[in-house]
Amino acid sequence: LGVIIDTAGQWAWLSFVMAGMIALISAHSYSRLSVKYRDSGGAYTFLQKMGQKNLAAGLAWVLIIGYILTVSVYAFTFGHYVAYVFSAGAWLPRILAFVSIAFLALINLRGVHESSTLEIITVWGKLFVLLGLSLFGILQWKPELLTAGIEVKPVHTAIVGAATIFMAYEGFQLLSYDYHDIRNPQKTLPRAIISAVIAVTVIYILVTIGASMLVGANTLIAQKEVALSAAGKKALGTTGLVLVTIAAAFSTGSAINATLFSTARLMEHVAAKNDLPAVLKKRNRSGIPYYAILIIAAMAAVLSVIGSLSTLVDAASLIFLITFGVVNLVAWLEKVRYRLLCLAGATGCLLAIILSVYEQAKQKPVPLIITIAFLAAATVLQPFVRNAKKK
Repeated sequence: LGVIIDTAGQWAWLSFVMAGMIALISAHSYSRLSVKYRDSGGAYTFLQKMGQKNLAAGLAWVLIIGYILTVSVYAFTFGHYVAYVFSAGAWLPRILAFVSIAFLALINLRGVHESSTLEIITVWGKLFVLLGLSLFGILQWKPELLTAGIEVKPVHTAIVGAATIFMAYEGFQLLSYDYHDIRNPQKTLPRAIISAVIAVTVIYILVTIGASMLVGANTLIAQKEVALSAAGKKALGTTGLVLVTIAAAFSTGSAINATLFSTARLMEHVAAKNDLPAVLKKRNRSGIPYYAILIIAAMAAVLSVIGSLSTLVDAASLIFLITFGVVNLVAWLEKVRYRLLCLAGATGCLLAIILSVYEQAKQKPVPLIITIAFLAAATVLQPFVRNAKKK
């Protein structure tokens, strides 16, 4: 929240609307293509079915890096929110980030039932607190706090903000990797994906406006790692601080859990097609691709300890914009229902990519360099894996 307000100011809520519209169109493309092909794997499978095997493999590698970056962001945030309550030094958030990934990796290794039960509890818990906090702030109705202590931003910054924060919408397409685990996927998957995007868009808008009207934009920017804790403390004192910290822990924990779960299955699926090392498709007694879980967890844990919030968010957002743009283009080429909508989604992603690259090159080149490095590595290394398999 602090990152997006720093970029778009009083138009932060509009950034979430714009990003949500692109995500909603992308959700339509994902759901239509998943139903068409009746298979898991998301963008990787869609490109495979079109005969674009090299592109599919390269995109899968980049996308997996995007998920690892995303897990590191969630863990980074988890560590800072929990540590904020104890007013500890800079070392505690990093340790907590590492511990959160390790714990949830163990939960995933135990099996699907344990992972899904934890997800249900954490999702409902965080929704209850976030909606309560948002409504409390909105009822105060102090629109002047949307620009408190910051420079008033022009409306076009909302577009830049939408590109910057796009990582916040990556979750819905994780469902496309679990196609075969979903009951009646032909009906359930489209409904789940579309409703997920609509729900989070509404929640993001309410939280942005409500939190800003509680503490002001400048406070949310200054405390961007723990923005909602500041709002909770303003609303209900220590009680609000504790409730929001619990919600933040639930929110980031459920996100880590879900991303570990689905990314491991993507890696297993790609490995089964010989585009990743065969070891990644090995399962334990609970039927979990355990090497995939361990590799994701290890890489994300390292990034959460050494990275910064803005850098991780910007790099991940750019990767997901590229992926969603490709999927929208595939949906248009495959002539799914409402294909012109898919073309509009691909165009929106392209514009957001251009803006994101421009802004990062001008102000924060490190995330851009990281992303380009990952793209280059995927392009160069992936053919060696496939050739090794053939030998």
